[in-house]
Amino acid sequence: MPTTDTPLGRAANLGPAAAARNRTALLAAARAVFAESGIEAPLAAIARRAGVGQGSLYRHFPDRVALAVAVFEDNVAELELLAADPRSTLRDLLTTVTQQIVDSTAFVDLVRAANTDRRVASLATRVEAVIDARVRYGHADGTVPGDRTASDLMLSVTMVSAAVSSDAPATTRLRLALRAWRLLGVDLSEH
Repeated sequence: MPTTDTPLGRAANLGPAAAARNRTALLAAARAVFAESGIEAPLAAIARRAGVGQGSLYRHFPDRVALAVAVFEDNVAELELLAADPRSTLRDLLTTVTQQIVDSTAFVDLVRAANTDRRVASLATRVEAVIDARVRYGHADGTVPGDRTASDLMLSVTMVSAAVSSDAPATTRLRLALRAWRLLGVDLSEH
């Protein structure tokens, strides 16, 4: 691989050739920094961890919400893929949602902070759609009381998310989430 150093010892600007690599690095860095420090983490820390300048960050993501939405787009895509599998159950879906909540409390913070932003609302709508698709198949596995709607479960996700806020120590988040689900009448324990 050719060196990117200039004769003066500075890294050469690779311009558009590095755009895809920089975007991938920014998303990975944002996921890690948001997980560690929450949604209000300094964007400079994300750029630094990605090994790019802040200018590169802002070329790809004009604001904090755009960056966070891009990061959490992967979570929603994972849920959509799981819901598309005819073998998956409502339990599988809610377990994955719960794990994402535990791992990504920054997303919970984002939804609270930017709840009127259309980009965030779009992600929430997609999550509700995959939950609705599973609810329509029924609750034969006993995970959720039979009278619950997708809207009820989205409200429950919000309530569980509040219990597992970024204020809760990482080591207790899963336990808190499962306890919150049980209090809401949803059994995610393994059988």
